[in-house]
Amino acid sequence: MDHGHASPGSGSPQLREIRAHYNRIKTQFAARDGRMQDVLAVRQGRMRDVYPDLFPEGPFDKGIVANMVDVAARDLAETLAPMPSFNCTSARMVSDTAREFAEKRTRIVNGHINFSNVQTQMYTATDRYFTYGFVPAMIEVDMEEMMPRITFLDSIGAYPVFDRWGNTKAGYFSFYKNRDELVAMYPDAESVLKQQSTGLEMIEVVRYHDKDVDVIFCPTREGLVLEKVKNYVGECLLEFVRRPGVDTETHGQFDDVLAVQVAKARFALFSLEAAQKSVQAPIVLPPDAQELALGSDAVIRTAFGEKVRRVPIEVPSSAFAQQGVLDQELRQGSRYPEVRGGNTDASVVTGKGVQALMSGFDTQIRTGQAMFAKALEGLVSKALMVDEKLFGAETKVLRGNTDGAPYEIRYRPDRDIKGDYSVDVQYGLLAGLDPNRALVFGLQARGDQLISRDFLRRQMPFALDASEESMKVDTENLRDSMLQAVSGLAQSIPALAAQGQDVSEVLRQMSVVIAARQKGTPIEKAIELAFKPPEPEPAPPELALESGMEANMLGSPDEMAQAGGGQDLPGGLRESGRMREVAPGQQGMPEGGRPDLMNLMASIGSQGKPNLQASVQRKQAI
Repeated sequence: MDHGHASPGSGSPQLREIRAHYNRIKTQFAARDGRMQDVLAVRQGRMRDVYPDLFPEGPFDKGIVANMVDVAARDLAETLAPMPSFNCTSARMVSDTAREFAEKRTRIVNGHINFSNVQTQMYTATDRYFTYGFVPAMIEVDMEEMMPRITFLDSIGAYPVFDRWGNTKAGYFSFYKNRDELVAMYPDAESVLKQQSTGLEMIEVVRYHDKDVDVIFCPTREGLVLEKVKNYVGECLLEFVRRPGVDTETHGQFDDVLAVQVAKARFALFSLEAAQKSVQAPIVLPPDAQELALGSDAVIRTAFGEKVRRVPIEVPSSAFAQQGVLDQELRQGSRYPEVRGGNTDASVVTGKGVQALMSGFDTQIRTGQAMFAKALEGLVSKALMVDEKLFGAETKVLRGNTDGAPYEIRYRPDRDIKGDYSVDVQYGLLAGLDPNRALVFGLQARGDQLISRDFLRRQMPFALDASEESMKVDTENLRDSMLQAVSGLAQSIPALAAQGQDVSEVLRQMSVVIAARQKGTPIEKAIELAFKPPEPEPAPPELALESGMEANMLGSPDEMAQAGGGQDLPGGLRESGRMREVAPGQQGMPEGGRPDLMNLMASIGSQGKPNLQASVQRKQAI
């Protein structure tokens, strides 16, 4: 990449246009910037900065009640922050080559997510999403590690530029640094800034990014350009996660409840002031009292003791009622239900009341998940694009974690990405449900064949590699089938012995399987070892010649089968080799077979208590 040097003046006509456009767009978003600064001040407890006339000078210039705006914002952010799942595979893939290619890209994507530490950033990003109504993110290029980085930026001072379809076309990001900080970051700017500002003066710095260029300049210093980099990707690497609204201007979750929070804090100060004045109120004495003693054991001598008292200060009950009204308005305006604080009168038996009280909270989380899923999909796609176009020929190593197991992958972007930047970002169909309802819903929908196993895996509310999990499940099922076959053979021993058959070979095979398993040999290897056919001994040449002549006389194997040359099976066994009294697929199981886990768990009640009444069905093949 080509980096420019710090230089005075606005430079090229393109840079002059960027500077002029920034001044216009900053004026356009002036009202939004004011709301964002007010919300930030209230969340930091600086309510007097927003409403200076409501708070007195002195120790009580701040609110003394719980800052519900800050509590609600943190709770919403922590609920929305968990990461979705990223998958590049599809159930429609039929070739093993395409599936392996997609699985490797899935690991590359998860490696980018871990490299960028997106999960830690999500807590701050989701907080800014609810507080300010939007949060910007960008793909930055780490030249030292030769990797793209997904970075969430500050919402304050961010000015997006969208096209008519809502796609991010460009963006400005404004921040402030003093002269010493700027000189440390950009030494070439020392000669320009030395004569125009002091070391403590804060200087506005603006970063501009679009599909062609990335520029950092100082608009208040005659357009001083600190850095200029060409965008070799040819794509705007910005994404803005915006909270839905009725107009194009973003609004935070708490823009309309700041006055309610401040009023609640002011009422609390009034109550404290009333209590203070009640304790410090003057004492009323009768005329015959000549001395006034103060203290806990003081004695006032007078013939009219009932007249010795403090002047009462009555606090009307309507003041406390008004505090309750303000608290209710604050919760309704911020859409933060009271049940989140553990205070609810709803029935805990059926859960209906809790579900009703939590519905407003859940819908906000659902909406936020949809917005972040779309933005993360665009960010990951652009990260893959940057990785391929800038570092395509580099062989790199990424580390990640899939399904709780760490992995390390070696890849080359131009060979393992090859222009395919698609990724599926899913928070899961079960996200937002409590564990009991999520399990019941998923099993019931799967049991009635409304959804497929692959779809249900991809909707899980936790990180899961659906393709790898499918292979593990198939392996487990095949191993269970092999165990059933071995168990069926063991059950046939009594029938074989009753017919006079030699069961020593079967017993030997069972003992080999058991001994191999005790040594840690996988079940498939143990069965292969036990049932490995003995190698035939080579026959003498004269016997081989005689066998060939007899085979020619008897005819082909099909002719021998038609002639009834087969051997009768012992009693108690079918032609397939299974026991007559055991239904197909139930070898090694109790009679009739037990119900599977899906039938048991799908009957869990709304309280999470399982229904332990399991039925047994006996099925006989016809």
